Amino acid sequence: MSRDAKRLKALQMLVLANACWGLSFPATKALAMSQQALLSTKGTWFIASLCVVYRFAIAALILLLISAPSLTRLKRLELEQGIGLGLFAGTGILLQVDGMAYTAASTSAFLTQCYCLLIPLWVAWRERRPPTARVFVSCAMVVAGIAVLAKVDWQNLRLGRGELETIAASVIFTGQILWLERPKYAGNNVKHFSAVMFAVMALVCLPVALVTTEQRTDWIRAYSSASTIGLMGFLVVFCTFGGYLLMNRWQAHVTATQAGLIYCFEPIFASVFALFLPAWFSGWATIDYANEKLTANLLVGGGLITMANVLIQLPSKGMKAAALTFNSQAAVRPEDQIVG
Repeated sequence: MSRDAKRLKALQMLVLANACWGLSFPATKALAMSQQALLSTKGTWFIASLCVVYRFAIAALILLLISAPSLTRLKRLELEQGIGLGLFAGTGILLQVDGMAYTAASTSAFLTQCYCLLIPLWVAWRERRPPTARVFVSCAMVVAGIAVLAKVDWQNLRLGRGELETIAASVIFTGQILWLERPKYAGNNVKHFSAVMFAVMALVCLPVALVTTEQRTDWIRAYSSASTIGLMGFLVVFCTFGGYLLMNRWQAHVTATQAGLIYCFEPIFASVFALFLPAWFSGWATIDYANEKLTANLLVGGGLITMANVLIQLPSKGMKAAALTFNSQAAVRPEDQIVG
């Protein structure tokens, strides 16, 4: 496969990863609503952290079983990459979840996308040259699109605990994206370091689940119905394997700046899925979870984000030179070691 063809496929796979992550929003909310009737505790911290622990522990176990024949060849760099990704992703999720308890969901969705600005700034500092005009315009369009999509209330926007924690989470997610693109990890086996990543994410959230446990039986009761087990399986298969494995496999074929902008498709997919999935989940799990309605915010905000990503991908002499430099640094993974 040529470099241009592989880059195009990478763009398609990363957009698909965003679609998988977008599924997690209505699925996670439906799961939490189902668990409220099963648990003695109503604490959102326990429900959220237990979900992360089970979700990523199950994913890690499945990947370890699939990769068992090759685990004897696990390399130090794969272990290092997986631990780094797991620490970034696990800590970021914890801060994001706690921040959502102290700020509006729309504000959280908006501030989480700060990495689309942070990554170009980091790359500019690292390479000692300012971002191009195209990067500036694309980032501005994404910020505007997210603001419209999230219906940010600028008059009530303040920097309190929730907002600061969400910004901190975005900084950490920036680290996750940059850690994944490091050239020294280019030859790593995706299944190996992803299994390590999932295990570390579960371990990062485990102390929170333990501290917030009121009754030990809640760990079993939280997933004692067919609907909660089914929703957890949905999160593991589609949102964890589908989202993170695609990210870990294909991000190496685009620049970090391009990846940061592509990942802003996630709230678009979340909004689209919220138009019809809640009713389906309600009928299945016997909960009261209404569909959202199609609004101009979704059309305008989604349009701005889409146009920004088209703009950043248009070929130019500067971008071709940068792409050649990027691809010369990142070795292509052996096809027998990768997923996808």
